[in-house]
This record gives sequence, C-alpha cells and structure tokens, in this order.
Amino acid sequence: QVQLVESGGGLVQPGGSLRLSCAAFGSIFSIDTMGWLRQVPGNQREQVATITRGGISGYANSVKGRFTISRDNVKNTVYPQMNSLKPEDTAVYYCRIWINGNDYWGQGTQVTVSS
Repeated sequence: QVQLVESGGGLVQPGGSLRLSCAAFGSIFSIDTMGWLRQVPGNQREQVATITRGGISGYANSVKGRFTISRDNVKNTVYPQMNSLKPEDTAVYYCRIWINGNDYWGQGTQVTVSS
C-alpha cells in the first residue's frame, strides 16, 4: 500500500509565505509526476503546480511567480513554496503523486490567508 502524508498548512497573513510538504510512504517502486491542487467549497479542484520526474515544473496562471514546486526524489517528497500569499489562495491543498502507475492523493491541508 501507498500513503501520502501532507503537512505545513495553517494561517498566514496576506503577503506571507508557507511551505507545504507531501511525503509518500509504502511499497514504492516508481514515482513520476507530482503535483498540488487546491479546492474551496463550491468550486472544482484547481491544479496549482506540477513537476515531472525530471524536474520540469508547470504552474497555474494564478500562482505563477509566487509559488515554486520542488521535489526530493530520495525522500519521495514534493513541496510548494508559497510566497506573496493572497486571501484568494485560501483553500484546502492536496498533493497528487503518480506512483507505481497510479494516482495517489494526500489527505488535504488547510491554508488560510487572512489578517
């Protein structure tokens, strides 16, 4: 079995920064693309950022220039460094990792940007 564990969410003031992490555990033989998505009540999940096995990243227009996705292939972990946070970034953030040919999801972590 495979399990993804997220951490790092919380409350931050507008303009502040947060760094989330998502680590994969279990019987892992291969990991390909990793990514982060977010969701607010009443809305569809929005893809925020992805990073390929080779380190090529892509971002939603709403976070370009503010978020940076990275991965540690030894620790099986993916991070978003989130800077210049805005209230509209408030959401539950989910990691998604392609492992052993299947998609796996984290449990979600709440990020709230408010004064």
